[in-house]
Amino acid sequence: MRITIVLMIAGIIATVPTVQAQDIKQGRQLALEVCAACHAVLADQSQSPIAEAPSFETVAATPGMTAAALNVWLTAQDHPTMPNIVLSQTDVQDISAYILSLGE
Repeated sequence: MRITIVLMIAGIIATVPTVQAQDIKQGRQLALEVCAACHAVLADQSQSPIAEAPSFETVAATPGMTAAALNVWLTAQDHPTMPNIVLSQTDVQDISAYILSLGE
């Protein structure tokens, strides 16, 4: 029984999606299309077009920033300082992967 549980846990861990280069590339493209009007989305940009909008590098460097935290923020229905953007779950994952890659 213990072996079965250990194997199940190992199988779950092995199937946890990892950030892939294509996800990051797609996330960068989406960021340029959807987010760049307000945010500095590229690694070499320090100032966002809208001063109050943090750069993606700043977001990535936020202590404790995770894909889960970005998922919550990007899928929240009410952003007092952001327009109501509609992204698929895949888009959210790709943009999150891209943002997090800027902190590496």
